[in-house]
Amino acid sequence: MGAVERPCVFCQIVAGEVGARVVHADDAVIVFLDARPVFKGHVLVAPRRHVMTLPDLDPVDVGPFFERVRHVAATMPRALDADGTFVAMNNVVSQSVAHLHCHVVPRRFKDGLRGFFWPRQRYDDDAEMDRYAATLEAALAPRS
Repeated sequence: MGAVERPCVFCQIVAGEVGARVVHADDAVIVFLDARPVFKGHVLVAPRRHVMTLPDLDPVDVGPFFERVRHVAATMPRALDADGTFVAMNNVVSQSVAHLHCHVVPRRFKDGLRGFFWPRQRYDDDAEMDRYAATLEAALAPRS
């Protein structure tokens, strides 16, 4: 008997089958709060279409994907009163979900993050998580 393939949780988030604090969604990506953030406001940018790793991403989708990552990284410091961002992606090794995603983490000078050791935090409660999500969602919304 073959192994049972588990559904991809990020595909389930894209489909609305699993809840997440979505801060931006468009035809190319979905952006949502990491449930176990390095720092509060840490988001994941994931393509809507399932691909496991960056090398699996169709070349025509690379530009749109990274434009969204760039936009989140450019917007986050202003939205969260941060000094900058940390942007990172794993491919296979340390990739906790086998769906391509890019971490965009708010950074502050002397925030204690050293190298690639990522001590995780928790939000105080759902209301705090909702506030971070609403702040980023408003900042990432298209301007008319």
